[in-house]
Parts: sequence; structure tokens; C-alpha cells
Amino acid sequence: MTTERTRLGRDVETALGEVLAHVRGETNLPCRIVDDPAAERILALRKRLRLSRQKFADRFGLDARAVQDWEQGRRVPDRAARVLLTVIGHDPEAVVRALGTLADESRSTSSPA
Repeated sequence: MTTERTRLGRDVETALGEVLAHVRGETNLPCRIVDDPAAERILALRKRLRLSRQKFADRFGLDARAVQDWEQGRRVPDRAARVLLTVIGHDPEAVVRALGTLADESRSTSSPA
């Protein structure tokens, strides 16, 4: 076993020191808060786009039942879904383009029947 400290080890020690200082309230760490949309905001987003629940789900690769549960407050979207909803809220066509590109790529890589 070596007693020499590696750069990775020093980086981990530094990071843990920052975490401890943050927990103790001695420092603030930079963070990014992903919007956690309330049921009303999800419903408002869908209505703003003038899409039925099923069309909203289909257009953005979501499960219609999950969208219904979010809108009715029975479930809260997970982090990935919150990020997706945030992007949809800012630029829905970017999501459509990205999903269209993915669908095109999967069709082109599938083998002929």
C-alpha cells in the first residue's frame, strides 16, 4: 500500500471539506434548482400548448397516465421529468426536434424485415 496522496484523493478531500463546510452553514455551494412544477403549472403548460393529455404525452414522449396523475396532484414528476417539463415550457419545439431526431436514428439503424 502506498502512502502517497494522489491528485484524485486530494480532490475528494477538498470536495468533502466543502460539503462539510456547507452542512455546518459556513459556506454556500453553487447549485441549480430544477423547477418542481405544481399540478396547476403542468396543466397550464399543456393548456397553453393547446394539447389534449394524450397528444401532450405522445408529442413529448411521456406516459399519458403519468401526466394525468401529475395534473391531478396524485404524483410528482421525478427529476428527469421536471427537467423535461422545464424545457418544454421554454422551447417545446426543441424537444420535438430532439425526439424526432432520435426516432429517425432508430429507424435508420434498425435492420430490414
